[in-house]
Amino acid sequence: MSSASCSVRRIAAAVLAAGAVVGATALPAAAQDHDRRQHPRVEISRVQADSPGREDRSNRSLNAEWVEITNTTRDAINLRGWTLRDDDGNRYRFDNVRINGRATIRIHTGIGHNTRTDLFQNHRDYIWDNHADTATLRDDRGRTVDTESWGRRHH
Repeated sequence: MSSASCSVRRIAAAVLAAGAVVGATALPAAAQDHDRRQHPRVEISRVQADSPGREDRSNRSLNAEWVEITNTTRDAINLRGWTLRDDDGNRYRFDNVRINGRATIRIHTGIGHNTRTDLFQNHRDYIWDNHADTATLRDDRGRTVDTESWGRRHH
């Protein structure tokens, strides 16, 4: 075998190996982008389960109990049909609610008028357990998008 053909084989092997490395690193990034488009990245960003001050069931106290949801993408997402639920089965269903890209909305327990940034469940009693509960956000197909738990439940 000539040294020229050995050099050609080595160069070809190096090119193939480099191509495999580039392909392997590009594939997960492309798959991740595809996955992100299929499943909007909306998350429960904060929960205030324990209303500050005296819990007297006043509307003010009820509205100081809330869950924040953040859209971490650049694109607006319509939450129509999505639900927010606690461990006891209390459920809030989103109507035609659009959350802008990189925006946060707050879902209050009490009564109020919905705005771009604040939604109201219109309950007259507390929903979130101060000591232990789980907030579960599901999309319009019932798939769990995110959960946030605190404390420890004793069954």
